[in-house]
Amino acid sequence: MQSNRRNLPQLLGDARRWFEEGLLSALEAAGAMPVTPTQAQLFAVLDDRGTTVSELARRMGVTRQTAHQAVHGLIAAGLLDQTPDPASARRRLIRRTESGERTHGQAVAILERLEEQLADRIGRETVAALRTALETPWGPPPSPAPDGR
Repeated sequence: MQSNRRNLPQLLGDARRWFEEGLLSALEAAGAMPVTPTQAQLFAVLDDRGTTVSELARRMGVTRQTAHQAVHGLIAAGLLDQTPDPASARRRLIRRTESGERTHGQAVAILERLEEQLADRIGRETVAALRTALETPWGPPPSPAPDGR
């Protein structure tokens, strides 16, 4: 008999989609440039100093091609730009434009409101426990045992 219990990765994926859908709909309602979930994720992993496309892909867990497409869509929208990497003539750094900084600021504020709404729905203690569990270092993923388990 198969259990209907969903595994933790499925539940975490649903939670992520809840925040993404709330964020994207709130940004759209505020008149911000529409972005895809992949582009929103890219914004979340982009650091202020600038980040290469390869590093963005690694942080997002996607292919370099997927990250490259998301970057170029955001460049075309005027939210990101590319600059030469002072450490390497072959690499380019991806950074937010002024408009991208404004949009990022809006997104941060929206995510804070969504977290407050979640706390109102499921309880502040539950949200605090969830945050604590997710902020606790998990260590590297386990390696398979020598017997394949």
